[in-house]
Amino acid sequence: MSAPKNTYKLFLAMISFLMIASVYSQNNKKIDSIFRTGGNGIYNNPDKVIRIGKDILKNAGDNINYKIKGYKLISDAYSSKRDYEKSLEYLIKASELLDQTNDKLLKINIINKTAIQYHQLKVYDKTLQYLDQAEQLMAEYPIKDSVRVELGKNYMIRGFIYKEKLSCAIAIGYMDRAIAQFKKIDKIEAASKLSIAYYNKGNCYLLLNNNKLALDCFKESVEKAKQINAKSLEAFALKGSAKVYTLEGNNVEAIKELNEALHLSADVNDLILNQEIYKGLAENYLAVNEMNAFKIYQSKFIEIQKLIKDRERISISESLGVKANELAKKRSDLANRFYYLLLVLFLILVLLVLFFYAVIKRKRKEIDSIKLQMHQLQNKKMKEV
Repeated sequence: MSAPKNTYKLFLAMISFLMIASVYSQNNKKIDSIFRTGGNGIYNNPDKVIRIGKDILKNAGDNINYKIKGYKLISDAYSSKRDYEKSLEYLIKASELLDQTNDKLLKINIINKTAIQYHQLKVYDKTLQYLDQAEQLMAEYPIKDSVRVELGKNYMIRGFIYKEKLSCAIAIGYMDRAIAQFKKIDKIEAASKLSIAYYNKGNCYLLLNNNKLALDCFKESVEKAKQINAKSLEAFALKGSAKVYTLEGNNVEAIKELNEALHLSADVNDLILNQEIYKGLAENYLAVNEMNAFKIYQSKFIEIQKLIKDRERISISESLGVKANELAKKRSDLANRFYYLLLVLFLILVLLVLFFYAVIKRKRKEIDSIKLQMHQLQNKKMKEV
C-alpha cells in the first residue's frame, strides 16, 4: 500500500512543480513583454515608461536582473525628460545590485549607462572612466555581436565629449564608428540610436560650416526616428534641418520644419527641445516680419529659459555633489592609508625596540656570565695561594 501512496505524493509534487514553473515562466514572459513596450516609448511618453518600470519592479520578485533592468528603464525615462537628478537616483539603485548578478551583458549596459549619466551631468573625467571600464568588459566578452549596441553607444558618447572638448573632426570619426556598429544590428532596435548619431553628426557639420552634409544627416535622422515613431528624436532632427534653412535665409521652410517639430514635441515635455524650437520660431518670424508671432514665441522662449536655468542649478548641484563625494572618498582613502602607514611604522618601531631589548638582555647575560666566570677563577686562585 505504501508504494502507490508514495507514487501519488510524487505525482502531486511534480504537478505542483510544473504549475509553479508555468506561473514563473508566464510572469517572466509578461515582464519581457512589458520591457519591449516600455523601451519603445521612452522618446514618446516617458511618464508612461516610468509607470511601466515601476510595474516591472513590482512583479520582479527575487529576479535581480529584472530589478536592475526595471531601475534602468525608469532612469532612461527620466533622462529623456532631462530630469537627471531622478535619473541618477534610479541608476544608483540599479548599480547597487550589480554585484548580485552574473549577467555580464547587463553589467556592461549599466556601466555604459553610468557613463552617459555622468556625461549629462558634465562630469567628463568620470564619463571617460566608465566608458573605458565598459569598453574593457566588451573587449573581453566572447560573443561580439551581443555587444554591438553597447559598443556603438560607447563610441557615440565619446563623440559627444570630443565634440565639446576637442573638435568636431574627431567627433565625427567616433560618430561614424558608432553608426557602423548600429547598422550591424536589427533595424528596429538600431533606429533610435542611429537617429541620435546622425543628429549629432549633423550638428558637427553645422559647426564645420558644411550645410549640405548637415542637412543630409538631419534628414537621415528624421527617417530613422519615423521608423519607430520616436517623436522627440524626429522633432530634434527637424529642428536641425530648420537651423540649416535659417542659415541659408530660407525662413519660410525653417518655420515649416519648426512648427512640425513643435507639434511632435507636444507630448514629450522636453524643455531643451522646446526652448530651441521657440527660439528658432522667434528668429524666423522676425526675419519675415511677422511681429505678433515673433512676440509670442520670444515670450515662450524667455519663460522656458528660466525653467531650464532652475533645472540646471539642480543638475550642477548634483554634479558638485558627485565631485564632493569623490573628494571625500579620496580624503577618506588617504586618511586610511596614512593611519595604516602609522600603524605599520609603529609596529616596526615596537619590533625594533623588542629586538634591541632582546639583544641587550642577551649581551648582559653574557657579560654577567663572563663576570661570574672571572670571579670564580679569582676565587680559585685565591684558594690555591
